[in-house]
Amino acid sequence: MDVSLLGGWLPWTLRLLTVLLVVAAVGRRRLRDRRFLLHLLPLTVMGAVTFGVLCSLLVREVFDITDPLPLEMWFWLTVAALAGGLAGVCWRGSRWWQRTAGPPATLLALLTSGVALNSSLGYFPTLADMYGELTNQALPQQITMAELANVHGNTDTGRIVQVDIPAVPSGFKHRTEYVYLPPAWFRSTHRPKLPVIEMIGGEYAVPDNWVRAGNAVKTADAFAKEHHGFAPVLVFADASGGFKVDTECVNGVPGRAGDHLVKDIPQFVQKNFGTFTSAPHWAIAGWSMGGTCAITLSVTHPNVFGHFLDISGDIGPNIGDKAGTVKQLYGGDAAAYDANDPLTVLAKHKKFPKGFSGIFADGDTEDKHIQQAHQLSDAATKAGIESQVYVAPGKHSWTFAQAVFQTQLPWFAKVLQVPGVK
Repeated sequence: MDVSLLGGWLPWTLRLLTVLLVVAAVGRRRLRDRRFLLHLLPLTVMGAVTFGVLCSLLVREVFDITDPLPLEMWFWLTVAALAGGLAGVCWRGSRWWQRTAGPPATLLALLTSGVALNSSLGYFPTLADMYGELTNQALPQQITMAELANVHGNTDTGRIVQVDIPAVPSGFKHRTEYVYLPPAWFRSTHRPKLPVIEMIGGEYAVPDNWVRAGNAVKTADAFAKEHHGFAPVLVFADASGGFKVDTECVNGVPGRAGDHLVKDIPQFVQKNFGTFTSAPHWAIAGWSMGGTCAITLSVTHPNVFGHFLDISGDIGPNIGDKAGTVKQLYGGDAAAYDANDPLTVLAKHKKFPKGFSGIFADGDTEDKHIQQAHQLSDAATKAGIESQVYVAPGKHSWTFAQAVFQTQLPWFAKVLQVPGVK
C-alpha cells in the first residue's frame, strides 16, 4: 500500500486508462464520421469546457476557495464531462463495448482529477496514507495513555500517544489529538525534560495531518536517531474542532480555539509528560492557516511560545476581507480583530523576551505570501524578535511544508535547547 499518489506509475496509469476509455467510447467508426467530427464533437467539447469553467466559478463563490487549484485537475474534470457527453452522443449505433466504456471513462476521469488535486496539495502522499485517513486507522507507532507505561527501555522510534485533552478552561469542542514522544523519553522511568512544538495544519484539516501529510514523526525519528534518541515533543493539535470549521486559532464565533492552544494543551502536556514549562522551551509551527496561527499565537502569547515557524501563512487571521472577518470571525468586535492582528500587536508591543525567534517560510511560487512574510519579518525585527524569511523551491502544498519542517527541525532543536544539541 506504500504506493505514491504524488508521482510514479499510478497517476500515469490512471491518465493513460482514462484516455483509452474515452477513445474506446467513441470508436473508430465515429472518428471517420464527418458529421460527428464537424458538429457533434465540437458541441460536446464546448459543453464540457463550459462545465469545467462553471465548476471553477462554483468552487470560488460557494466554497470561498481563493487559492488557485491545479490546471490539471480542471483538465481532467473537463475530460470527465466530455466522456459523459460523448457516451450520450455516441449511444445510438454504438456497439455494446463502446457503450460499456462510457461510464467507466467518466468515473476514471473524475478519479484522475482528484489525484491531480492531491498531487498538487500533497494531502495523501501514498495509498496507505489515504486508506488510513479515510478509514480512521490508527497512526503508525500509535498507543493510548493507558499503554504508555508499558513502553520503556531502548526503542528505535518514538511513539504517538492518543490523547483526550480536557477543554479546561477553554470549553473548546475538539477532536482527538496526538502527542509524539521521542525514543529518549522511554529510556528510563526518570523521564527527561524535553521542549515542545505545537503543530497545526491548514484549513480543512484533521489533527493528524502533520503525521500523514507532513511526515513530521518520521522526520523527528530520523533526527532523534542522530542525537541519541532526543528530539522535541510534538503536539498535533486540533485548532478547528471540525474539518470545515475555520477558527484561525483565535477566540471567536466558531469557539475559543486560541484558549485551547495556549492554555488547555500546555497545562495537559506539562502535567502528563513532564516537559519544560517555560516559553523558551515551547514553540509553535504550522502550514497555511497553521502558519498564520503560529505567528499570531506566538506574538500574542510570548509567555507561552518563545519560537515559531510560519510556513505559507497569511499576514493575519482572516476569512476574507477585514469587514467579513470582523463580522464572521469576531462577531463584529473590531477590537478583537486588532488584538489578534500580528502587525498591530508587533507595532504596539513594547518588548518581547530575549531570545524570542521565528522563521517565515514560503515556496518560491508564493509571491503574495513572500511579500507578506517580509512585512511581518520586518515588523518582528523592529519589535526585537530574531526573525528571518526562508524561501525555497516549492508551492502552497503539504509537500513543501514537509520539506520545510525537515530542514528547520535542527534550528528548532537548537533554540529550544534539546538535550545534547548545540
